[in-house]
Parts: sequence; C-alpha cells; structure tokens
Amino acid sequence: MNSLNIDFHKTALVIIDLQKGIVKFPGGQEVVEKAAELVKLFRQKEGFISFVNVEFHDGKDALKPATDQPAASAERPADWAEFAPELGVTDNDYVVTKRQWGAFFGTDLDLQLRRRGIDTIVLCGIATNIGVESTAREAFQLGYNQVFITDAMVSLSQEEHDASCRFIFPKIGKVRTLNEFLKHIHVN
Repeated sequence: MNSLNIDFHKTALVIIDLQKGIVKFPGGQEVVEKAAELVKLFRQKEGFISFVNVEFHDGKDALKPATDQPAASAERPADWAEFAPELGVTDNDYVVTKRQWGAFFGTDLDLQLRRRGIDTIVLCGIATNIGVESTAREAFQLGYNQVFITDAMVSLSQEEHDASCRFIFPKIGKVRTLNEFLKHIHVN
C-alpha cells in the first residue's frame, strides 16, 4: 500500500451526515467514533474540516422524484439535523447544509475549498452509497484528489457499503481504513 502524502494545508476532512437523526442505525456509533479521531487529527494539524448535514427548510425543498423505493418519512424530531456531540462541532467550524444527497450541488463547499487552496479531501460519513458516494462523484468531477476512510462510513446493508468501496471508490480515489490512513500518511 502506497504512502499518502498529505499536506494538511491543502487537504480537507469532509464528514457526511453524522447527525443525530442518521447515526442511530446499526454501525453509526462506530462511524462517529472513527470520525471523531479524524477531527482530532485535523484539528492538531490545522487542517480544514467541513461538517455536512442534510436538513430541509419546510419540506418543499426536498427532492421528491417518482421512485420504486420511497425515501424515509418526512417526520423528523427537532434535533434530527444536529451533529453527533462526539464530533465536537463548534460555532467556528465550517458547516454545510445540503438539501440532497451530495455535498457540492447547491452549496458553496467547492468555493470554500478552492479559496483555501484545497485540492484533496478525506471523506467519511453515512451512508456510504448515498451521501458519501454522491459527494465523492461530485468531487471527482470537480477534480479533487480523494481518500476514503471506509471504516468511518456505513450503509444500510453491508452489500451497499461493499459495492461503493470495491467498485466505485478505487476508481476515483484512494481507499483506506482509519488505521491504514494513520499509518501511511506522510505529513508535508
């Protein structure tokens, strides 16, 4: 496995949908714990962190295409979009609120990354094949280098998670576990 040359001044940690209403399903707490380790590392190295959540203003801004498998219910508790407290999100952190699966479309994430000279993103979150993969595909099309921390993401099924990690992510970035990432980063 290749060493990763990570320049924390040109690399952002992008955390997808680790919010109270989403981290409750199986495997969510383990993802939060691993993401919290990445947050700690990026804070120590003064790297840029983008906390991404999904939330809707009044529900009319949510996508409603005709599908064979409807999305989850629109009924959500008041704290549904709040970040998991273990992440330690502060008022000074950069937060992106998206209204669809991917974190780039309809937000200023690309603008903020480019203004900071960031060319690489480290990606984690929930769900692997929905929010994470959609964001990854957008980032690929925008020309970002990517590192996927596969054990800091989870999906509704192992098959869905594995499909993204085996067939999509290796074609658009580098795939690592958290331990592999920590072991193989060469800090610039």
